[in-house]
Amino acid sequence: MRLELQGVSARVGAHTHLYPTSVSLMAGAINVLLGPTLAGKTTLMRLMAGLDRPTEGKIIADGVDVTGVPVRERHLAMVYQQFINYPSLSVFENIASPLRIAGKLSEDDIRKKVHEMAERLHISNYLDRSPAALSGGQQQRTALARALIKDAGLLLLDEPLVNLDYKLREELRRELTDLFASGGTTVVYATTEPLEALQLGGQTLLMHEGRVLQHGSTLSVFNAPSSLQAARTFSDPPINLMNAHINAQGVADLGHGLSMPLSERQRAKATNHNQVVLGVRAHSLRLSSQGNDFAVGATVDLSEISGSETYVHLHRGELSLVAQLTGVHTLDIGATTTVYFLPEDLFIFSTDGALLCAPDSTGV
Repeated sequence: MRLELQGVSARVGAHTHLYPTSVSLMAGAINVLLGPTLAGKTTLMRLMAGLDRPTEGKIIADGVDVTGVPVRERHLAMVYQQFINYPSLSVFENIASPLRIAGKLSEDDIRKKVHEMAERLHISNYLDRSPAALSGGQQQRTALARALIKDAGLLLLDEPLVNLDYKLREELRRELTDLFASGGTTVVYATTEPLEALQLGGQTLLMHEGRVLQHGSTLSVFNAPSSLQAARTFSDPPINLMNAHINAQGVADLGHGLSMPLSERQRAKATNHNQVVLGVRAHSLRLSSQGNDFAVGATVDLSEISGSETYVHLHRGELSLVAQLTGVHTLDIGATTTVYFLPEDLFIFSTDGALLCAPDSTGV
């Protein structure tokens, strides 16, 4: 399904939930809505689904204006973060329910499609059980199977994995990516997690406080966020930010005894901007030098080990940094250490938040 929003907004009284938004989803692909809680993701999804009517604007599906057309008359399916299944029906009947409502298939065809879908989602052994007898992951697989079996042109997934444990989330996310690889369904997937957006790929709409900040291929948005707010939204841990003054020689003075010569390309991109904000993502910081990098001596505030990674929080004067390190690293609180990053990994923003220069590999 080709879905286009034309100047769509949503207001309730004096409160604006979604500012005027015009965007076209990529048909037959995953379109990720990425943003923090209250960014407007669910509001946008409800408008796409026909659960709510926009205050202004139009919603066009396959060239037809469907603004105001109720959800039951649209060719779509939706899965929420809560496990919404019919408790009085077996898993089999939960999955079969959309087909029975449509009334277009024989009982043999329904049974065949249900078993095929259950096999794809690894719940074939539980078809005779009630949803209450399943684990959380199996319940969510049941809800997904019921949505997918409709073979809808548009599938809306509102943080569908958020209530599952980490291992189940990783497993289901991989399965979903494989399920949607055929390109037969336009998928909209809402999440608060940048890493999940990167793993899903496709297209990403960055959202913040009811506005779409940026829209494009997921990697291009991640590599070249159009603004400081977009960079914050698409960075977890938060992007490290440093105010700097660029002198006539092209040297960025960060204060706290730190100064960094900028490359010719960086100086050219930042022309006429003496005051800038430098950004470097946490995964770009290291504890060892590669020879041509920038060194920052700092004090350790906290060292968090999370699985196969360590998050080190540091400060130098009023400058705060976080480093995302591969492997397990033990650093004592209050200890002094040096972190390194390559100058070409820097993002440069103007003081009003516009992107001036992204890392070399992006060409921006």
